[in-house]
Amino acid sequence: MSMNIKVLGPGCPKCKTLERAIREVVEENGFDAQIEKIEDIVKIMNYGILATPAMAINEKVVASGRVLSKEEIKNFILKHLNG
Repeated sequence: MSMNIKVLGPGCPKCKTLERAIREVVEENGFDAQIEKIEDIVKIMNYGILATPAMAINEKVVASGRVLSKEEIKNFILKHLNG
């Protein structure tokens, strides 16, 4: 089952860093995931986050306000996969 991962952020350097790290984790681990970058501030606000960058898996925000390590990203994905 494919998951949808969204990177929420206006395009700042931290947002780009988080997006790159997510793409690397997905590729390195062979996760079946679609990665989408959301830069529209109105759409970002609809997720109810106060700080970017943020990461959402299947529309659920799992982290916001900081760049996650690759290990943290992997753990969020695995936690989601295991229900």
